[in-house]
Amino acid sequence: MHPDFDLDLLYLNHAAIAPWPKRTVKAVADFAAEQGRLGSKRYLAWLTVEQRLRERSARLIGADSAEEIALLKSTSEGLSFIAQGLDWQDGDNIVTIAQEFPSNRIVWETLAERGVALRSLDLSTSAAPEADLLALCDPRTRLIAVSWVQYGRGQRLDIAQLAAACRQRGILLCLDAIQGLGAIPFDLATSPVDFIVADGHKWMLGPEGLALFWCRPELRDQLSLTEFGWHMVEAMGDFDRKSWRPAESARRFECGSPNMLGIHALEASLSLLEETGAAQIAGAIEARVARLIELIDQAGFELLSPRAPQRRAGIVTFRVPEADQSALYQRLMAQGLMCASRGGGLRFSPHFYTPEHDLQRAIELTKVSAQHQHSSPSNSSP
Repeated sequence: MHPDFDLDLLYLNHAAIAPWPKRTVKAVADFAAEQGRLGSKRYLAWLTVEQRLRERSARLIGADSAEEIALLKSTSEGLSFIAQGLDWQDGDNIVTIAQEFPSNRIVWETLAERGVALRSLDLSTSAAPEADLLALCDPRTRLIAVSWVQYGRGQRLDIAQLAAACRQRGILLCLDAIQGLGAIPFDLATSPVDFIVADGHKWMLGPEGLALFWCRPELRDQLSLTEFGWHMVEAMGDFDRKSWRPAESARRFECGSPNMLGIHALEASLSLLEETGAAQIAGAIEARVARLIELIDQAGFELLSPRAPQRRAGIVTFRVPEADQSALYQRLMAQGLMCASRGGGLRFSPHFYTPEHDLQRAIELTKVSAQHQHSSPSNSSP
């Protein structure tokens, strides 16, 4: 096991909620103990941790400055800011993917009352999703909203290709990056999207309730604000000032008090990712995913995730033939194998530190559990 982790389970569920590294557990414990003893006495020191988190987040995506990073409550909040902030016109349309997570679907569906249509591509029927997404666009397409990596079966889009085409056509590109950031490198220089949103509790190994939000600086003023408070004004801290204006930086999207507990946690987790290196992490995940696919093939299971390395990230979804997939999932979870039931099968999602022997153990446990299911009296013929 990696020295920064201390797990008691077979953990293949980073695409859902990741376990915290030891340093993150310590950062939260230390913060709680300090606040219990001293209250807010060291608040200025907390602000330095917040600044480090913005800087690490900026480096994670290749942003020019920490000032471009907003720290929000969730991916859903960031997507909602975009959906409710753009100046939509009756007859506009948005292009997306039919298999999006509800966070990246519901926000756009709410715009129907403003005359904005939602056009969806069925990934299961598309051999070239980038081209097919663009084929759904017309002169009234304002935005393409997609996940970098689809949550159910893990199909990865070529964001560099899609971003270049969107820029050429004058279409905004919104990227839900929650299933990619922390697992595979990203750089705005080569993938110039317009918006990035990602909560920290998956591949970034952080807590729930804290997400990074990046908006192309030229677009900040074009997003009408929908949340207001003391923290989002330019003269933050001047509490007696009657006049105000939104902050010039991305802080304009942070209406109230920051989640300092979450900030300490995510900053610690991102420090581990930075020390390890994005390329090394991506290579380690790819090696584990390739090994999982090899084991799945050897076991005679049906792979549902893409085989091509450029089309996948950290998610491997598969079916066990003739098995009740939902019941099999419940049995595996009861035996200490953390995974998910997604995309019509079992979803395994290892991270860079996952011991390779855990992959073999997980597939063996799946085989035994499936055999037990087939041989149980409830599945036998009378």
